[in-house]
Amino acid sequence: MRDDGKARLAALGPLKGRGAASRVTGRFEQRSASREDDGWGSGHDFTDASGEALEPGPATTVTVERARSIISRNQSPDVGFSQSVNPYRGCEHGCVYCFARPSHAYLDLSPGLDFETRLYAKTNAVELLRAELARPRYACSPIALGVNTDAYQPLERRQRLTRGLLEVLAEARHPVHLITKNALVLRDLDLLAPMAEQGLVQVALSVTTLDNRLAARMEPRASAPHARLKAIAGLHEAGVPVSVMVAPVIPAITDGELEAILAAARGAGATDASYVLLRLPHELKEVWREWLAQHYPDRAAHVMSLVAQMRGGRDYDSAFGSRMRGEGPFAQLLAARFAKARRTLGFTRLPALDCGRFIAPVRPAAAPPPSPQGSLF
Repeated sequence: MRDDGKARLAALGPLKGRGAASRVTGRFEQRSASREDDGWGSGHDFTDASGEALEPGPATTVTVERARSIISRNQSPDVGFSQSVNPYRGCEHGCVYCFARPSHAYLDLSPGLDFETRLYAKTNAVELLRAELARPRYACSPIALGVNTDAYQPLERRQRLTRGLLEVLAEARHPVHLITKNALVLRDLDLLAPMAEQGLVQVALSVTTLDNRLAARMEPRASAPHARLKAIAGLHEAGVPVSVMVAPVIPAITDGELEAILAAARGAGATDASYVLLRLPHELKEVWREWLAQHYPDRAAHVMSLVAQMRGGRDYDSAFGSRMRGEGPFAQLLAARFAKARRTLGFTRLPALDCGRFIAPVRPAAAPPPSPQGSLF
């Protein structure tokens, strides 16, 4: 008996500890798999593109990636940086709304479960960053660390790539923006506090909701909301400029918390604030709709109707200028509420980062050419 998929996913319930409900097919894959109920009570049976059965709640796997470069550059007019570094591909936080999920399709992997279970660690990231900063023509401008995927996701506890990157940036006196939703950022206060004294670092904590139960369903392996507020307080007490990013704001699910999140973050020590509307590019639309069907079946149509009202009648509009905030009456109301709360709570702008202290690191020595006879040592 064939099933339309969404009703069956809703009946099966969510996978414990995971945000996505299935392996949504990537837009570049030439094969796709569908599920059928054979009547034998198969439960959470998932299949990959070849039809091979997969165990429920797939475990996280990590693949070593030897990257060819590490600094990515953009000319987007609606982000506050032109350079970024991402030490990991995929993110175990499993945030179901993550705009970066579709990037896994470039690896012929699913933006659904694969994005949060099949991770890649760029183990040569530190040496690459040192080499790129040492280039004679390198022009210093702030680097955003952990934008596409969180640089402090659980994998960082073992890999410590973010820690190594910060050590290089601190040595070179290079300014850096950090964006995270993991309290693990406090581990690196010994680096961040001295950098803050030199005007070299800003940290933004992303807080989506103050509801622990909702957070556990929507961003299952990220730090709990109260832990993120404690991280804001810890950074503030250490003298590190810290802001709160209410991201994403989800209509009819989290938008009612906007003022409460801002107030809680301000009370913890955040001095600046911003927000981003829910974004649903490419395959993320399907990942998000599956999650809604499981957790808010009675509200799903209303949520998507409000999304469409703010996106020109579509699930998403990628146009610069509106992709972050949306358009229309509901988007205008959100903007007005945010502006009023920001003003009332006394948020200010963080000071600009200092690019004038940059000192190029020592350029790594070139490796000697391999000898055809090999070497004993």
